[in-house]
Amino acid sequence: MFKNQPKGLFALALANTGERFGYYTMLAIFALFMQAKFGWSEAQAGQVYAIFLAVVYFAPLFGGMLADKIGYGKCVTIGMLTMFLGYLGLAIPTDADTTGLVAMYAGLACVSLGTGLFKGNLQVMIGNLYDNPKYADRRDDAFSLFYMAINIGAMFAPSMAKWITNQYLSNYGFTYDAANVSPDYLQALYGGYGLCFGVACVSLVLSAVIYFACKSWFKDAMKTAKQAKEDNATVEELTPAQTKERITALLLVFAVVIFFWMAFHQNGSALTFFAKKYTNLSVSGGMRIWFNIFSLALIALAIYTGFATFQSEKKKTRIICGVSTVALVALAIVLFLGMDNPTMAQPSDFQQFNPFFVVALTPFSILFFGVLATRNHAISAPARIAWGMLLAAVGFGVITLASIGLTSPMDLGDSTQSVLSPSWLIGTYFTLTIAELFLSPMGISFVSKVAPPKYKGLMMGGWFVATAIGNYLSSIPSMLWNKIPLMYNWAILIALCVIAAIFMFAMLKRLEKVAK
Repeated sequence: MFKNQPKGLFALALANTGERFGYYTMLAIFALFMQAKFGWSEAQAGQVYAIFLAVVYFAPLFGGMLADKIGYGKCVTIGMLTMFLGYLGLAIPTDADTTGLVAMYAGLACVSLGTGLFKGNLQVMIGNLYDNPKYADRRDDAFSLFYMAINIGAMFAPSMAKWITNQYLSNYGFTYDAANVSPDYLQALYGGYGLCFGVACVSLVLSAVIYFACKSWFKDAMKTAKQAKEDNATVEELTPAQTKERITALLLVFAVVIFFWMAFHQNGSALTFFAKKYTNLSVSGGMRIWFNIFSLALIALAIYTGFATFQSEKKKTRIICGVSTVALVALAIVLFLGMDNPTMAQPSDFQQFNPFFVVALTPFSILFFGVLATRNHAISAPARIAWGMLLAAVGFGVITLASIGLTSPMDLGDSTQSVLSPSWLIGTYFTLTIAELFLSPMGISFVSKVAPPKYKGLMMGGWFVATAIGNYLSSIPSMLWNKIPLMYNWAILIALCVIAAIFMFAMLKRLEKVAK
């Protein structure tokens, strides 16, 4: 899994881990922050949340176009600085007035622009590492590992947001209470949420330190096709017809993944509202372990040491990994037993399950597809995307079953109906994560492989534009939240995922031909 990978992959992945930790700490509480500070409804907060996500993921198109001209490394550096300024602006306390709104929007604009310069171009650099024939056959595994590294940062983010919020509330004599709408409580709540933006500043600085300290490991990957030619490096030459064919194939993939991200990014809006309104946040018994991020992290690490126990070539290494696996699981259990019973969860806690599952399931995903490949049953990247869409539909089928018999939000109003076990949302996130592992890292790998050399930044930006459109459309369930029954909301997402999967399967042969 980690063997025969260029060391530049690990440096770039770790740099992105820190940046994503800060970003997802902020994102875990962003919709809740707007509701607490400005008194906005789910529809209002969901709309701004979706617009922000759309701009964040649309900006890489322009970042990619610029990078194709001035270089990927320069854009990544400028992006980190711009993001830092944005998070710093959001972290500065303001009142819930026009000045506060302007400050928030200005900070969000800087975060969006900086992400546009940073995110897509960092992934182009990773793809460039695998243009080297020595590493070419490791490209798909590399993007799975990169995706796992992103989610290590994302996994800890909700717990960090929760800890900061609880600490801040306790200073004012409060504990978290989803039903508390008193002005003093809400002021303390959004003050705690505001500190989470400061975490993003700190984590971004750590990412920058890693990036610049290890720059020599990926020096050649920072070059554009034009810069590589000037240094007499070999660059793939395409005819105009081949370029057109590749761009067309990528546009078809982009069209499909729009609907995946529309469905998937309900985690910060509709699924968070579902956790707040319908899920029993008083967690007891064995279910508590899901709300101890350190136990989950130890379990995820134990999975990797467990794989190493069987895959290591040296007996001594296998023994060390085997003992480590047992010790990690035992420590996870000890931490679990030390938890309060019951434990009070918060709606933002549920956002840790997706990144946890990404980290924990990535080795199984690589093993599964590797075994199929060795048996001459390899599944192409386009086929994985199609299956991912179907699995996303199954994921929303789980939450649909949970919604049977629940009072619709339009009838519930400001009240809560906290009757559901957290297992329903955990099951939904589990299934959606499997879908994500089929689709997202393979989609990025497909773009890095198929994109014409002189348009790599632009095409990676195109992937994020598709993500942006999907993110913006993710606001639809939030806008319908208080207008239609829950079942109808989920049914819309299921139908879109199924239709997109059918379209992808229909285009499969054409896409696989281009990827050869």
